[in-house]
Amino acid sequence: MLEKTAFDTGAALLTSQLPPIPSKRYFTIGEVADLCGVRSHVLRYWEQEFSQLSPQKRRGNRRHYQHHEVVLIRKIRALLYEEGFTISGARNRLDEARGELRLRDELQAVLQILSK
Repeated sequence: MLEKTAFDTGAALLTSQLPPIPSKRYFTIGEVADLCGVRSHVLRYWEQEFSQLSPQKRRGNRRHYQHHEVVLIRKIRALLYEEGFTISGARNRLDEARGELRLRDELQAVLQILSK
């Protein structure tokens, strides 16, 4: 008999309850699914919906995720499952965050120029 997982029992994990991300260079889709509390088919769907999420594909079309992508998936999961965003709303929120980072970097560059 198969063991029941958190997915099967319907227990939705909060982001704070997810396991820590190990210090590895690459993660398989199964490892990411376990680390992020979602199923692998959800990850494949999110790849279509979020342009920021694009894991490397190796031979046999196997996906290999990097640490920053696992962090992004957890952020997407929190927006959708904990904060109640739609996919479109989560996509917009991530785009806004990326724009804010770009603006901050530009402002830091201007400050460096002015301080010379």
